[in-house]
Amino acid sequence: MVQRQLRERDITDERVLAAMERVPRELFVPADLREHAYKDAALPIGGGQTISQPYMVARICEALALTGRERVLDVGSGSGYQAAVIAELAAEVDTIERIPELAEVARANLTAAGYDRVRVHIGDGTRGLPERAPFDAIAVAAAAPELPQALYDQLEPRGRLVVPVGRRRVQRLEVVVRSPEGPAIVRSVPCRFVPLVGEQGFNGG
Repeated sequence: MVQRQLRERDITDERVLAAMERVPRELFVPADLREHAYKDAALPIGGGQTISQPYMVARICEALALTGRERVLDVGSGSGYQAAVIAELAAEVDTIERIPELAEVARANLTAAGYDRVRVHIGDGTRGLPERAPFDAIAVAAAAPELPQALYDQLEPRGRLVVPVGRRRVQRLEVVVRSPEGPAIVRSVPCRFVPLVGEQGFNGG
């Protein structure tokens, strides 16, 4: 997976490649799909949600530009996989999931894989976690119709927010930096994610 899907494409951050190599992805997919865990594809995990394809997880993590000292918020826990990869790259990780059953699955998966220091929260991810803010970086694993202001407001100065933005079926992965002048979009690439549901996302699923 790391060599063919990531390194031979355009993932160049060696810390991200090493993190992707260390996290046992098979522990974060349903048992009946484990033979497909390392395919370059998103897989269903229940509740109408998916575990993102490895390439997109790597793209998000590379875009966060983590050094190992940061406090990071992961929005859209899903099965916990992206939070586990981020935990290999940052000092502290909080992850939030709106579906209680999935949050419990994520918590169990993270513990089983040895990432029990990741804090799993249940709630509207579009509102972030104000009680734990500010964050050095925020990663969003679902598409928003526009930049979620609440998440941007919870960034440290010069902090990074990586979020898919656009319509339900066509989006761009934006890297937004908090600057004194306001949100600065430093990179944008095409992508496709499930909708981010919540107060500042797509309401109604």
